[in-house]
Amino acid sequence: MNKLIGKKIVITSDKPQTTRNKIVGILTGSDWQMIFLDTPGIHKPQDRLGQKMVKAALNTLNEVEVIYYLIDVSVPFGGGDEFIIRRLAEIKTPVFLLLNKIDLIDKVELLPLIEFYRKKGNWQEIIPVSAVRGDNTDSLLDSTVGFLTSGPQYYPSDSVTDRPESFIVTEFIREKAIMLTREEIPHSVAVGIDLFEKRENGILHIVATIYIERNSQKGILIGKKGEMLKKIGSMARRDIETLLGDKVFLELWVKVKDDWRNRENCLNEFGYGTQ
Repeated sequence: MNKLIGKKIVITSDKPQTTRNKIVGILTGSDWQMIFLDTPGIHKPQDRLGQKMVKAALNTLNEVEVIYYLIDVSVPFGGGDEFIIRRLAEIKTPVFLLLNKIDLIDKVELLPLIEFYRKKGNWQEIIPVSAVRGDNTDSLLDSTVGFLTSGPQYYPSDSVTDRPESFIVTEFIREKAIMLTREEIPHSVAVGIDLFEKRENGILHIVATIYIERNSQKGILIGKKGEMLKKIGSMARRDIETLLGDKVFLELWVKVKDDWRNRENCLNEFGYGTQ
């Protein structure tokens, strides 16, 4: 989505289940407007948060005019892929199979891969892409336009998402916490905004709290002499300034909320209650 709309609004990570919310991306052309819904990945849930994520993803399949099923070609085909393909076969919505990360494989491997996946499902289109390089993204958009129905323009032409800036900020902070930590920390992190205020000097003052589930995780996230937390804040601040075009003062805190992924009140507080 980031490559298609030309601006970073969705966080990325090499760790599974990074996307937790259904996020809208908006791209407006000369005579069309596409509204993309980036959903959590479909997986076997281990907690109440996971159940809500999978439900959000599956519900979205019936809300759209085209489905993009994104496959990472650098990862071997597995049982999870089989499950999703079977689920997609039950849906009447056209499905585009996007073979992503073609920049990571040898060119001679691509045609056999396309043929392998062609036999796995009833695809409307199979398009090899590279989100990093932007390979074939124009072809993808051109093919998608043909499946859009006529209707009003729902968003201003310069809109890229319907999410508030504060939400994107929490995601950028969470992304850096995921990127810089390991083991159980990434899945245990949630972020809340305590203050989001532009001061008279033009600097955007943001105070945010990173929540984790156990006291043992707190020290890892803060790091020796606070170095880990400083690094998370510094990296997140750069992304926030790029997105918003403002100078940012970012203050981060860390707090424990025991087992928050299984507590309905916490899921609601962090914006995961309804998607």
